[in-house]
Amino acid sequence: MDWLERTAELRQWTRGGARAPHKPLLLLYALGRFQRDTDGELRYSTVEDDLKRLLDEYGPPHRTTPAYPFHHLVSDGVWEVRTDRGPGSPGSGVRELRSLGATGRLAPELRAALRREPSLLGRMARLLLDLHFPPSLHAELCGSVGLEPGPTEPERLTTVVRRRRDPRMRERVLTAYAYRCAFCGYDGRIGTLPVGLEAAHVRWWAFGGPDDVDNGLCLCSLHHTLFDRGVLGIGDRHRILVSPRFAGRSPAAREHVTALAGRPLIGPRPDARPVAAVHRSWHTGQVFRGGPCPAAAP
Repeated sequence: MDWLERTAELRQWTRGGARAPHKPLLLLYALGRFQRDTDGELRYSTVEDDLKRLLDEYGPPHRTTPAYPFHHLVSDGVWEVRTDRGPGSPGSGVRELRSLGATGRLAPELRAALRREPSLLGRMARLLLDLHFPPSLHAELCGSVGLEPGPTEPERLTTVVRRRRDPRMRERVLTAYAYRCAFCGYDGRIGTLPVGLEAAHVRWWAFGGPDDVDNGLCLCSLHHTLFDRGVLGIGDRHRILVSPRFAGRSPAAREHVTALAGRPLIGPRPDARPVAAVHRSWHTGQVFRGGPCPAAAP
């Protein structure tokens, strides 16, 4: 059985590019727990808060329940659920999962394959990360689920991930924005080499975002992470949005985040294409956390 193919083909609700990372997040969490205890089960009532936190931090902006993936991941052949009544999930209702003592864990065949081939776990984790989340969040997400995926050879995944990133995108985007962060204007270099500047996808590559300049922003490392976490966004007339859910009391938080609200993007150059409306709309609906903050006082 090809577990990488099965991982890549998790059945998910989808419509118009909407994000639904519920199953990938549960599977990453289960892989992390498997690393620490290969025979352990996950009791729903015990892990519910952990899964809620993951969905809140890394899922789409709208509210959802961890009961959905806990039940539905069974249909993908990588997960099993038992209750006090025996094998089988009682459904996707929170009350049933709690009252019947539902527990879940990786399917027996998958657990056996992971024991035979320990490197499989890292390849599965890397595949889930690449297919559902931007690179800026990978290390943080692994830490959140207690996962140590280890090194993975990219060529081992090319037969499953048939789309390849364009390595030229970074240079094209940084050039279009004159090597300055589009949010804060940072333009650090060591000699002639830019440092701390990255090419961010507005519509994530994992969700069909093209490697084109009009789907890119040159951002410093801080603002790239905040953009991918939904703290920052792009509104009408290419003005910066700041999530009302962001909280920071320090002068640095105000200067580097809150004060950005309402400011126009810096760049791109006149001969480069600005961020396309279709990509801005996707980010606002699928990543940005809530409505915009009021513009900072001048």
